[in-house]
Amino acid sequence: MTIETNSEQETIEFARTFSQSLAPRDVVLLHGDLGMGKSVFSRAVIRSLCGVDNLEVPSPTFTLVQTYDADIGTLWHFDLYRLSDVSEVYELGWEEALIDGVLLIEWPDRLGHLRPESYIDVTLSPVSSDSNARTIEVVRHD
Repeated sequence: MTIETNSEQETIEFARTFSQSLAPRDVVLLHGDLGMGKSVFSRAVIRSLCGVDNLEVPSPTFTLVQTYDADIGTLWHFDLYRLSDVSEVYELGWEEALIDGVLLIEWPDRLGHLRPESYIDVTLSPVSSDSNARTIEVVRHD
């Protein structure tokens, strides 16, 4: 599925809708350059699944992972941008997260061979260079 959003608010609304399709053990790989809205998308998914619109959802850029309790289980928000070696994900709770969590992973290219066999790619790309419009492509790999 591919959609186009014309503002950050439309991206948030789509992320909320998308969140309702998620289930325990889903792994969402978020792709896009810096500033494309991966964190905005993740924040909207987390707030939606936790049922709290104003939930404080800091970017895990420096902590590498944040967890949240939701009705469908634990949400794991990974930001692997600063990961030096793929083996570091084990220190972040990777194995526990895969058991029954819902994972949102920014910069998933850092996972290398650890990428699960089943996952959902979400790719955010600019429509034009001077716009908040985004193309969002969602592809489920089972």
